[in-house]
Amino acid sequence: MANTHNLFISHSWQYSNAYESLCNLLNNRNYFYYNNYSVPKDDPVHTNGTDKELAQAIYNRLRLCHVVLIMGGVYSTHSKWINKEILIANNSFSVPKPIIGIKPWGQTKISSRVKENAVEIVGWNTESIVAAIRKHSNA
Repeated sequence: MANTHNLFISHSWQYSNAYESLCNLLNNRNYFYYNNYSVPKDDPVHTNGTDKELAQAIYNRLRLCHVVLIMGGVYSTHSKWINKEILIANNSFSVPKPIIGIKPWGQTKISSRVKENAVEIVGWNTESIVAAIRKHSNA
């Protein structure tokens, strides 16, 4: 049986199409199994919680993950929550969670914040993304 990878897929709900497209890529990849521990859009903490509650929810989900995937669009540099996710992944655990930056489809520029914190940057390609997850996951 293949390993199941626990993933936190960072995203901005303003750019939810990229998140949904990435999930579809992973869902349609044969012989690749994962659990998605991202904070869902309809989570009450996301819609009604305080910043502290959302940070705690992110920590609780990241704690369960092997790898963090971040869409590396330049909007990521300015996203308050993506920046907090990076800080939590890097500083809140005895072993930092590996961050994989993904270049959005058709873009050549990537967020400097993502580039500085990622263990690897991959293109928008199913095989590249899956290979990076397998390489950096301790599943």
